[in-house]
Amino acid sequence: MRKKWIFLAPLAILAMLLFIAIGGEVVRHLWNWLLPPLFGWHEITFWQALGMLVLCRILFGGFGCHGPSRSNGRWRMTPEERERFRQRMRERCGFGPSTSEGKGQ
Repeated sequence: MRKKWIFLAPLAILAMLLFIAIGGEVVRHLWNWLLPPLFGWHEITFWQALGMLVLCRILFGGFGCHGPSRSNGRWRMTPEERERFRQRMRERCGFGPSTSEGKGQ
């Protein structure tokens, strides 16, 4: 098992570096192909493209940790928590009847 890791670790590092290099080149080529002719922006270098990939990952992709309370984009709430949340939203935003007001009318 230990010998297997000796061969897999460098291979995994090489694969990650290759993936990053290809991603940076793809972004650079797409930027330089589309944006300068369309908008007159400057062409970018490989390192700028790589920086854009990292920046987009930070701004739009996060770091992959969504916390324990999220599952498939939905919050896990008990029915009581959900009703408390709805009640607070009604009180704060002033829309819709609250649970005690609108049922009898």
